[in-house]
Amino acid sequence: MLCQACGKNAATTYIKTILNGELRERHLCSQCAEKMGYNSIFGGLSMGSLLGSFFGGQSPVGLPVKESAARCETCGSSFQDIVDGGKVGCADCYALFYDNLTPTVQRIHGNTNHTGKIPASMGGKALLKNEIKGLKKQLKEAVAAQEFENAAVLRDRIQEKEREAGEND
Repeated sequence: MLCQACGKNAATTYIKTILNGELRERHLCSQCAEKMGYNSIFGGLSMGSLLGSFFGGQSPVGLPVKESAARCETCGSSFQDIVDGGKVGCADCYALFYDNLTPTVQRIHGNTNHTGKIPASMGGKALLKNEIKGLKKQLKEAVAAQEFENAAVLRDRIQEKEREAGEND
C-alpha cells in the first residue's frame, strides 16, 4: 500500500484514531509520518521520560517536582537523574530522596509499606514483624474500646513475639 500523504513511498506507519465516535485510518510512509509528528510509538516520549513521569518532574501527566540539588553519596544520583532515567540509583537513594519518592510509590502501589510476599531469605523475622504490627493495631483498638482484659492479653502476646524476633523495645 502506498502512503496516503505523498502517494510515492510504501506505507510503513498505520495510524488509527477515533474522533467523535468515527474511526479514521491513515497509512503513511516513514518520511510523511515523521513530518506529521508520528516518529515514535511513544509520541516523542522516551521510555526513560515515560517511567520518569512516575517520579514527578514536568511530566506528560503534569506532576510537580520537589527540587533537590542533593546527590547520593553512594551512587552520585540526583533526584533529577531518577526522574530523567526512571530508575532509582541505589538503596541509599530511597533514604535520601524519601520525601520525593514517597508520593510516587503511594500513587503507583497504593501503599508505602510492603504487603506482598516475603522473600524466603527474610522468612521468619519478617513474618514476626508483620504479626507484631497487627497485634499492636489490635491492642490500640482494644484500648480505644476500653476492652482492657483483651488489651492485657494482646500486650503479653506482643511482648512474647518481640522476644522471639529479638527486638525488645
